[in-house]
Amino acid sequence: MSREESPFVRAPAEEEDYNLVHRAFLQAFHTHSVLTLDEMKSILAYVMTAYNPERPWTEGDVTQPYIISTIQTINAKIEAFDYEIRSTRDQQSKESIYALVNNASDAVTQLATTFSANEIAYVRRVLDRMFETNNTNIREVMAVKHTEASQLARPSRRNRQSQAASRQSQINGDAEDSQASADTGISIAEADLVLETLVNQAFFQKSKAGYYSLAPRALMELRAYLKETYNEPADENEDGREVIRIRDCEGCREIVTFGIRYEETGNALGVRRSVREMYSWESERLGQAAIGAARRIGKKTTRKRNKGVGRRPMTLKTRYP
Repeated sequence: MSREESPFVRAPAEEEDYNLVHRAFLQAFHTHSVLTLDEMKSILAYVMTAYNPERPWTEGDVTQPYIISTIQTINAKIEAFDYEIRSTRDQQSKESIYALVNNASDAVTQLATTFSANEIAYVRRVLDRMFETNNTNIREVMAVKHTEASQLARPSRRNRQSQAASRQSQINGDAEDSQASADTGISIAEADLVLETLVNQAFFQKSKAGYYSLAPRALMELRAYLKETYNEPADENEDGREVIRIRDCEGCREIVTFGIRYEETGNALGVRRSVREMYSWESERLGQAAIGAARRIGKKTTRKRNKGVGRRPMTLKTRYP
């Protein structure tokens, strides 16, 4: 979902004032990485009661329209600082998740307040492994095992050779990025600490099987970065072929990292598992475009196999009539 389509983005009406309620609610997002709908209702009920003790609020008094209006007013205030409260639905639990995210195009650099330059370079290597190495037409895993993540603590030999050439360019006066050339890697213990911190910040999530993948907060915050970094337009490839590694769900229009890809020659339709389970394919609520594509692709792939998306991707046979 684009920022313009978000229900949480609009200019506040003149009679709406950014007051202590909004400040306290925004502070809750600063102290919590993510908030669920129930958690927000509890916080707002507490804040409203403190704001006006003569009129105590319960969680039942906090309606969805009130939450949307409150978030809209806050977003109008913090937009100038490249921040925004966004929401998404967890791809597995289906629960609505809200987070305060940075709208900067290269949001990974915002981690500089927490990590060193070498640690940020490590995070980029992990993302490359997730969305390039572990994201192919055969296996769209988009996650890394702990052992893989440990191996990425230090740059590969090829990268080190590239950095050596870059340092030589600096000597010759042709340097463009001295910080990139200084990436000497980190220890495995430091890499483990980075991963643990990212999980605690709700940026990464770790499965019981030991796979690290992007958490809902990261998918919201890194949406633009992921598409700009890993999707390749046709005019940027030598063979003139477009490469799409980051796909949107045809139902909810959010990035798919855990779902199913229905495909035919030259086409692919990504659907989140939570969306697939929530709606029947005959339901109009998925939208005519998605339904039409699903039916069309499904009929043409009845005898083919559809690919799972996410860790431990499964292969499922099409069940369309």
